[in-house]
Amino acid sequence: MIRFTRTAAAALLACSLALPAALATAAPATAAPDTAFATAPLATRAALPAPTGPHSIGSTVLPLVDRSRTDPWVPSADGRELMVTLHYPAARHGGGRPAPYATPEETRMLTESLGTGAAVPADALARMRTHSRTDARPAPGRHPLVLLSPGFGGARWTVTHLAEELASRGYVVASVDHAYEAYGAAFPGGRTLTCVACTALDDGGATGSLVTSTRAADMRFVLDRLTGPRPAWRHAGVIDARRVGMAGHSIGGASAATAMAADPRIDAGVNMDGSFWEELPAEGLRGRPFMMLGTHDGTHLPGGTDASWDRTWSRLDGWKRWVTVAGAEHLSFSDYPVIQDQFGLPGPDLPAARAVAVTRTYVTAFFDRHLRGLPRPILDGPSSANPEVHLQHR
Repeated sequence: MIRFTRTAAAALLACSLALPAALATAAPATAAPDTAFATAPLATRAALPAPTGPHSIGSTVLPLVDRSRTDPWVPSADGRELMVTLHYPAARHGGGRPAPYATPEETRMLTESLGTGAAVPADALARMRTHSRTDARPAPGRHPLVLLSPGFGGARWTVTHLAEELASRGYVVASVDHAYEAYGAAFPGGRTLTCVACTALDDGGATGSLVTSTRAADMRFVLDRLTGPRPAWRHAGVIDARRVGMAGHSIGGASAATAMAADPRIDAGVNMDGSFWEELPAEGLRGRPFMMLGTHDGTHLPGGTDASWDRTWSRLDGWKRWVTVAGAEHLSFSDYPVIQDQFGLPGPDLPAARAVAVTRTYVTAFFDRHLRGLPRPILDGPSSANPEVHLQHR
């Protein structure tokens, strides 16, 4: 139901893990896939790019349920369920097994929904090699926390390369699956929840603002459970609750602004190529920093078709940046460029390695500057190392 267009509900839904138009044309779900895609050789097991920071990485999964709220998509559910993967700096010899990327059922539901057919075998995608170890012992010290929210339709594992990079550089990262907002997301009891919200937005008259306000409440609950008096994670003492940021892809990025407006504990935020679905209040974000990182095209350049970026920019009242990336497409800020590259799919003009490097570089620099007080001149002007990147406003 999601297409690589921006019409009707697709103005929201296209800001999700959508199938690129080139592949949709070449290999529709109802036809045999193009053999150029279907038979692309996989000489080795697919792998995420290695993180560049000095720390080893641990990961753990936390199922959380907020029973004080009714789920907006399935009111009969027992509260609002969330699945959280924590990536964190690990002790160098902290033990643990290699962390999985996703479950085969999650990847099967995603690839079937996107119509990739045999081009991306679900089992092979689920086996994508990560660089973290399950339940490894955390590195000593206290670390800033970054909340991470995926695009609509995509599960939390679709932003893993960024989560691992941040963790390797000393951050605890909480990537969140919001129940019923992904094509397939594994929850306790052998359940894989589907995208009920997709139908609600496409056919039921629900609005994008319901998604962003719901995710803002989700993140408030995650913060409560990670930094409150009875934390859900036994190693929560390594989190520095005085230094909290949030980033997200697509509507996850728009939700970062909504969450910051609602929760003063979130000190800094990044929106990666998402349309804003709620107006910021008159007081903006009360002086807190925010960065918009998007495509260098008619959508997210100043005066572009996504007018929400111009409106939001004028309301941001603290340190702010509007950064665009030439050659990028909407999905360039997620794991999807890696998937395209590893499985031989056609991609945008910006190569996968550059998409990963630019996303990691600018998001990490932003949080380094605003959660750690480190000088990051790359945020202040053009960079010869990143010629694709343009700072529209400073």
